Amino acid sequence: MFMSPTLLAIRIPFLLVALAGLVASLGGCSSAETAGVPEVTVLSARSDMVTGGDALIRVDLPSGVPVDRVTVEVEGQDVTTRFREVGGALEGLVVGLKTGANRLAVSAGSGVSVDLYLRNHPVTGPVFSGSQEQPFVCETTEFALPSGETLGLPLDDDCSVERRVDYAYRSTGGGPLKGLPDPTDRPNDLAHTTTLLGKEVPYIVRIETGTINRAIYQIAVLHDPTSDAEPDPWQLPAGWNGRLIYTFGGGCVNGWYRQGARTGGVLDDVMLRQGYAVASSTLNVFGNNCHDLLAAESMMMVKERFVEAFGMPQFTIGWGCSGGSYQNHQIADNYPGLLDGIIPGCSFPDVISGTIPVITDARLLNRYFGETAGLGFSDEERRSVTGFLVLNTMPNVSRNAGRISPTEFCPDVLPDAARYDAETNPKGARCDVYDHAVNVFGRDPETGFARRPLDNVGVQYGLGALNAGVITPAQFLDLNERVGGYDHDGRFSDQRTVADPVALRAAYETGRVTHGGGGLATTPIIDYRGYSDDAERGDVHLRYHSFSMRDRLRRANGHADNHVMLVEDSRYGLYSTASPVAQEALRQMDAWLTALADSGPDEPTAEEVVKAKPADLVDACWSRGDDPVRITEVQKRGSGRCHELFPVPPSPREVAGGPIGGHILKCQLQPVDAAAYEVSFSAEELARLDRIFPTGVCDWTQSGVEQIELLGTWLTFDAT
Repeated sequence: MFMSPTLLAIRIPFLLVALAGLVASLGGCSSAETAGVPEVTVLSARSDMVTGGDALIRVDLPSGVPVDRVTVEVEGQDVTTRFREVGGALEGLVVGLKTGANRLAVSAGSGVSVDLYLRNHPVTGPVFSGSQEQPFVCETTEFALPSGETLGLPLDDDCSVERRVDYAYRSTGGGPLKGLPDPTDRPNDLAHTTTLLGKEVPYIVRIETGTINRAIYQIAVLHDPTSDAEPDPWQLPAGWNGRLIYTFGGGCVNGWYRQGARTGGVLDDVMLRQGYAVASSTLNVFGNNCHDLLAAESMMMVKERFVEAFGMPQFTIGWGCSGGSYQNHQIADNYPGLLDGIIPGCSFPDVISGTIPVITDARLLNRYFGETAGLGFSDEERRSVTGFLVLNTMPNVSRNAGRISPTEFCPDVLPDAARYDAETNPKGARCDVYDHAVNVFGRDPETGFARRPLDNVGVQYGLGALNAGVITPAQFLDLNERVGGYDHDGRFSDQRTVADPVALRAAYETGRVTHGGGGLATTPIIDYRGYSDDAERGDVHLRYHSFSMRDRLRRANGHADNHVMLVEDSRYGLYSTASPVAQEALRQMDAWLTALADSGPDEPTAEEVVKAKPADLVDACWSRGDDPVRITEVQKRGSGRCHELFPVPPSPREVAGGPIGGHILKCQLQPVDAAAYEVSFSAEELARLDRIFPTGVCDWTQSGVEQIELLGTWLTFDAT
């Protein structure tokens, strides 16, 4: 369970200022209003979340204090020689930090000194996510490098490898990057590129690969080793435009007990050719790790490595689709400062409240319509109950509900002998989204399994279809009488699913249900969607979820003016930089963040964020056809040209009366009331309805059970 939350949304860099002789507490901050003392800034991380034994430090001096009077010590050892003058301040990378607290002392002479404690954590983690999952399967031998090599066998049980640097180049003939074993070589087909800053450089990419937090990470950036110095925070490659894009990979199923063998992708041509640095890790791919908390921790540690190697980026953009959108939203909201702006695609607000209720409801309905063949529902009647635009979406997304089963989606790399089996291995690894997040939800003392916030008590499936006259009262009653729920192993149950109240509360107060009022309140957001609701086979990436996220922002902040929707058809797939619209999203986000950075404040207000938004960055969709035309209009449900082109049908839970925000995991109940329906029930039918819902039906006008506000940001979690 979580503990020791840091309640302030503190943005990196984490600034501490101390009076002479004052010792700053871990993670704390002393007054910055006293003149005449140095300001000490940890550029690479929070002071209480340093990792890997090193930290990039900046010392800003009071007026009149010469640089040569300053000394810096770590645990009593003089490290002043590691610092250099940068614009009247001192910057340096301190190394060799021990695990735990390290005293950093800065003296400016005349009795003026600053003491700051750096809490260092192992590079293998954890930092704030709690105890690490076991078993954990290394995949270094499967991780492919541009040369075609792999990383080979790991060095230890934490799946570590030696950090390495490889080079690759873009050919004038196109195609993927080619390996460049000799980085000083200049192939005849070497392409050149002009960056966002107008610099023409050889299209040679430096690719750093290593391990952090048991994940494999990569950092890619244009770098010409024949003319550029070896990168450090003070010698930057000519081809780097000063910005960082962090990519997040999708998925969720099979996303546990593994290191993963792919990142979110760091070799995208559109990004690299403009000079962006691109970073990611295998634990930032939800198909390897379906848990936003561990993803946030991994991203933080990789960004720390980037800052120590290249210096502070002007800003960091989050980029990712589906499972990558979870990470964009939740990292920005719960760990503000890691991402300055986000471009989520094929988006969901989160896993716990955004995706799981939709897919588990779909599985229950699919079973009811299939196995029980309830009362001869026609295809259109079935579709109206689900709410989906295409009926095939129901069986398609119901398969995704296997992520609540401890046995259905175990990764191939996990040995059979290690896996949970209710009969033969009850202590084995449970491959489900809740047990993967047991540090958040805690353990049920009776079963030893993770507590679950899943619930459908009082949910009236098909209510909207009933009130619209699409299905009959008899069909409605039969459906709700027999639809059932799930047990703790994700198996069908004749009884409705009852959520654990401890898990419900934890989901809300820790941000597993994306709140929208943490860091997202001041984060520029461009929601890009390649529309797929109309896919003939059905698809889980429903446009509904973009409106769900916007609704949460409005509920939390009173507006969603920092949220822009861009929608087109899926001719370029769900999320690809091959799309001119996706490229436009990146260009506009860069312009937005550049304007915000130029405006001055390190921690901008919501008003300042909106003011910095480009004037032409507004909601829009693009027409279908060979030559798409931009249609600029506020994205709405039920009206407008964009809605006609790209409808936004409801989820099964919204058909049941739930809110578009999807933030209610377990509803408050109210007695059955015949007057609440648009149809008439006979006395016998009303009596049956009371028997189906003996404790009442959902009152969606109320907050959810145990629904409370976000406790804070930068929360720390303990072992379970």
